[in-house]
Amino acid sequence: MIALTLLDIALAFLSIGLALWSVTARDAYAAVVGFVAYGLLVGIAWVSLRAVDVALTEIAIGSGLTGALLLGAAARLRRGGTAAADARSPAYVHLAAIVAGLAVTAGLAAAVLHFTTPGPSLAAEAMAPLASTGLGNPVTAVLMVYRATDTLLEKVVLVLALIGAWSLAPDVMWGGRPGPRHLADADGMLAYAARRLPPIGIVIAVYLLWVSADEPGGAFQSATVLAAMALLVIYAGLADVPPVSSLRVRALLVAGPGVFLAAGLAGLAFGDAFLAFPPAFSKAIIIAIEIPMTITVALTLVLLVAGAPARAR
Repeated sequence: MIALTLLDIALAFLSIGLALWSVTARDAYAAVVGFVAYGLLVGIAWVSLRAVDVALTEIAIGSGLTGALLLGAAARLRRGGTAAADARSPAYVHLAAIVAGLAVTAGLAAAVLHFTTPGPSLAAEAMAPLASTGLGNPVTAVLMVYRATDTLLEKVVLVLALIGAWSLAPDVMWGGRPGPRHLADADGMLAYAARRLPPIGIVIAVYLLWVSADEPGGAFQSATVLAAMALLVIYAGLADVPPVSSLRVRALLVAGPGVFLAAGLAGLAFGDAFLAFPPAFSKAIIIAIEIPMTITVALTLVLLVAGAPARAR
């Protein structure tokens, strides 16, 4: 018990220290590295709180994918040279961010310490109809049954964000391939890892998707692992990013939201309401929705990291 308490205290202080480092670091790369490490520590903290689903999402999306996007932005700023240095925020902006962060932390601490009894919760209400959904994981039930419309809209917003990133490309590049063509040493460690890790990553991604009905996991976490494996192969120069004009790419991008919407309309036609799944088939329908949704999210994440079209097809 004492060891766990000490670990929690150490995590709290390390997280605060890394957050301060990310805000005050003058070098963009150092700030991004601090942010990635901060996300990993927050993920460990969520595991300590027994919120494994939240921990997986934080590490995969909050730290992994966002860290990759920020590293790409830092690289572009560094190539900008003096313009990037001139655009650096003044010291008072960093100070204001630190003060605001400390104020939010103090407010949250005061709110938590103020409660003498457990706070209000809907956990009992969420668990009560869980058996009728055929699911064993309440988080999946919340995302795919209780608030399925929000989850559907999240996938649509993700695709719209990719379209927004593509719209930044010059007209002459539209329909081409995003980002530069990556080349690496064919006998180097990056190429070696790109040949060995993807099969393991694919198995892990399939596992996270399959067990999400009853255990921590999910389509987002699975898609992030798949996207990481694809980006590893691309950065090693073993494959190239597909052109945005490819019909196969566009079909996969709309497959997830399309199947989700079709399931919702089927519930409206044959069930009680939009996205109302028959209890006897709800688990099978949810898995059928999450499989194309995983592919769509993984492809969207890869293309978001790659950026706007920059090469002619």
